[in-house]
Amino acid sequence: MTRRLILLRHGQTHYNATMRMQGQLDTTLSEQGHKQARLAAEVIAYRHPFALYSSDLQRARKTADAIGEVTGLDVHADSRLRETNLGQWQGMSHLEVDQQWPGARAMWRSSPQWAPPGGESRLDVAVRTRSVVDELVDSEDWGDKHPVVMVAHGGAIAALAAALLELSVETFPLFNGLGNTAWAQLSAHDRGADTVSESPAAVPPTTEAAESIRWRLDSWNVAPHLENR
Repeated sequence: MTRRLILLRHGQTHYNATMRMQGQLDTTLSEQGHKQARLAAEVIAYRHPFALYSSDLQRARKTADAIGEVTGLDVHADSRLRETNLGQWQGMSHLEVDQQWPGARAMWRSSPQWAPPGGESRLDVAVRTRSVVDELVDSEDWGDKHPVVMVAHGGAIAALAAALLELSVETFPLFNGLGNTAWAQLSAHDRGADTVSESPAAVPPTTEAAESIRWRLDSWNVAPHLENR
């Protein structure tokens, strides 16, 4: 049996449009974000998802609600799928952060163990988000053709994907963030004779069932087209 997981970023917010750091601030979707969510829902519905999960922050939850309306699925909100807590950076523009903490954003992007002042690291995010997926592997009977959809945030999804793919600390910052309502798909296969990387995973599996499978990346930053819609 092959489990498929779709990790979808929420629709655009005014903070996204103005390049401000949101983190765990509970920001709302812009008009464009609502449009993106409705279009993404139409596309995701063709995949006949098995279950629908979401961060409890409203920009993700409203995006997930749009999918739920089309698919008939209930949305299971989980605070562990929230975006990175950016501490003192939350609410600031990229320029303001760069002026007050020169070089810090580059450090944050390149080092998964580094955290913004008062915030959490990407490894912290990977640990809490991975626990959601590992619990689902234990409890949900995924079918071969029906994915689980999780609606979350760009940074959280990148951290989760790196954790599921068992990347090492050195390669953990591999993924760029997703566009609004873009998604990644991963598939889980029986580990069998799969070899384990010589570099230890930054975030290892947390349950026995999760240890028995190996996640693979099928696609990254896939998005429905908004032109002429």
